[in-house]
Order: sequence, then structure tokens, then C-alpha cells
Amino acid sequence: MIEVKNLTKKYGNHVAVDNLSFTIETGKIYGLLGPNGAGKSTTMNIVTGCLAATSGTVLVDGHDIFEEPIEAKKHIGYLPELPPLYTEMTPYEYLQFVSEAKGVPYEEAVKEIKNVMELTGLTERRDRLIKNLSKGFRQRVGIAQAMIGNPDIIILDEPTVGLDPKQIIEIRELIKALGEKKTVIISSHILAEISAVCDHVIIISKGHLVADDSLESLEKKASRNNGLTVRVKAGISAAEAVFKKIQGVEYRDIEENNGVTTAIVTAAEGFEGTVSDAVFFAFAEAKLPICEMFYRESSLESIFLAITDNPDFIPDAVASKAGNAEQSDDAAEDEAEDEENKTEEASKAEEIAKEDDDYVPLFSSNDDEEDKK
Repeated sequence: MIEVKNLTKKYGNHVAVDNLSFTIETGKIYGLLGPNGAGKSTTMNIVTGCLAATSGTVLVDGHDIFEEPIEAKKHIGYLPELPPLYTEMTPYEYLQFVSEAKGVPYEEAVKEIKNVMELTGLTERRDRLIKNLSKGFRQRVGIAQAMIGNPDIIILDEPTVGLDPKQIIEIRELIKALGEKKTVIISSHILAEISAVCDHVIIISKGHLVADDSLESLEKKASRNNGLTVRVKAGISAAEAVFKKIQGVEYRDIEENNGVTTAIVTAAEGFEGTVSDAVFFAFAEAKLPICEMFYRESSLESIFLAITDNPDFIPDAVASKAGNAEQSDDAAEDEAEDEENKTEEASKAEEIAKEDDDYVPLFSSNDDEEDKK
């Protein structure tokens, strides 16, 4: 549905978005995460056509957002962090205005306005001035305007910022309802919100893509990287001797308490297989009973901190970084080609300038002076 390729945005010497590439598929709720200043809002503004990119492409249902903006934007409904509301209007008047601005035929607009007001819970407040509505209901008006025109993709930038807990729950339920019919992208730094409503997570740090995976997959990978906790009924020396025999795994934090040894086991680089199976069979062969084995669960908060502090934490992030490096090489080649073209143009300009210098006019200022004499 949306394909972002090698997207870069520079403000002078500052690179806000650096060679970003990802794909948004139909029928999912995506969470766009990142620390403050990571480039989330800049990316959203470029994807929606509100901001030009320094380089790269954005395809929306096959339409280039820069080359075919009208066709591309027909597929997108956008709610910025600050909803673009006219507070002297009522919700109904405002949605009528948005319908006209988007070119929705009158009869369709009447039906659409009725439907989106019901879905967003605005029907009972349709005739109140927007300025007299609570912030939660103003957010609903903002979401409603994004839905006008029946776009395939709804993009929401910080949709629950500044709301009270009850309003946050209501907006989340609304987003889930939207996700049943549309592709939804949410930008937020509230991790609980992403956990509550999103199927897929994209994490950006310092303008780079560092993770692009389902929330469930990220949690599993993070748990594996946290390590397998093993508790075995054996002395520390006996347990350690078994751990050392298991090829492809590493252990740490080993300690003994009342005849039970506990250690955390992780896969070494290049290990193929399942760590828990390797540990189980090794201790079974040594005839030492395992009391307990488990992976520690990881919250989205711990995953987010681990990835943004150290992108190598998640294997997919490493692949993303490698991909970005390749894209950077391509960008460097493009820049070199541009420089070559500029050099050729400069050479042509110099040749033209030389020809101009050799040109002798039929009439000159010297002729005028002779005429005066």
C-alpha cells in the first residue's frame, strides 16, 4: 500500500531522516516509534505529501507522492499532532467543509459525514461549536476529518497526546475499530498505546530504521536475546562442566543456592538450533535433573530501550542497518554521478564563454567615438 525507498530529509547540515526504507501492507495497524527527534513526524509529513524530501521516493498504491500528489493523497487521511480545526464551526459544518475541500460529491458527503460521526461518537455533538468541545472530542473531530473521502490509509500523529485516561481508552477503541476496515499508522512515543492497538512496529532512531517487525516477533526475539534462565539440581562445578560441553551456547550469571545452580544461557554467534533443547539433552545425558527453564518476558519498553540504545540487540535491526548501508553506497554513487554531470555542464559553459569572448561585433563603442570625431 505504501512503499518508502531511500527516504532522506536534510535541514542544512542536520539529517532528520537518513536513507529510510520500509513497506506498509494493507489491513494492519502500524506503530511508528522513536525517541523525540528521531524523525517520526518528518517521515509522516513526507509520506502524506505535506513536506518535500531531499531524496528518495514514496509510492502510495503505486502513485508517487511527489509526481502524482493528487492521486496519491486520495488514498490517505491524515491527522497531524495538532488537529487542523476551525473552532468557530460545529463538527458537522467542519466536516462539510472538509468534504468540499476533498472534492467529495454532495450526496456521498452527506452519507459519509453521517457514518464517520457515528463511528467517532460525534452525532450528539454535531451542532456544538468545536471550541466548546473537550480535547478528547476535538481529537475525534480530527480523526473524523481524516476519514472523509473514504481513504484506504489513516495516519495519526500522536492521537492521544494530552488526553485524560478515559479519553485515551476511548480513542484507542476507536483506532481498533478503524483498523478493522482501514490500514492505520500511528506515530507515538507512548509505548503502552502501541502495545495496546498495533500489530506491527517500526522503530526509528536518529533518522535510521532500526526495527521493522510484528510486535509478537519482536517480543520473542527480545526474550531469546535476554537469555534462557536454567535452574538445575547440581553443584556449580558440575553444572558448569555441562554448560562448557554444549557447543554454540554461552552462559553467564551462574550461582548456586542450596544445591541448585542457576545460570542464564544464550546462543553464541552462528548457533543453529534451539538453546533450550541443547541444554535439556546435555543435562539429561549428564543425569542432572533440570528444575526449571524459562525465557524472561520482555515488555515493549525494554525492547524499545534496548534497540534505540543498541540496534544490534535485534538481529533484524542489524539487517536493516546493513540494508541502509547498501542504500547509502547507492546514494554516494548517485551523488558522484551528479557531480560528474555538473562538471560536464561547467565545461560546456566555459566553451560557450570562450566563443562569446572571440565574438567581434559589427559596431563597437570605438566606431561611435570615430563618428563623433
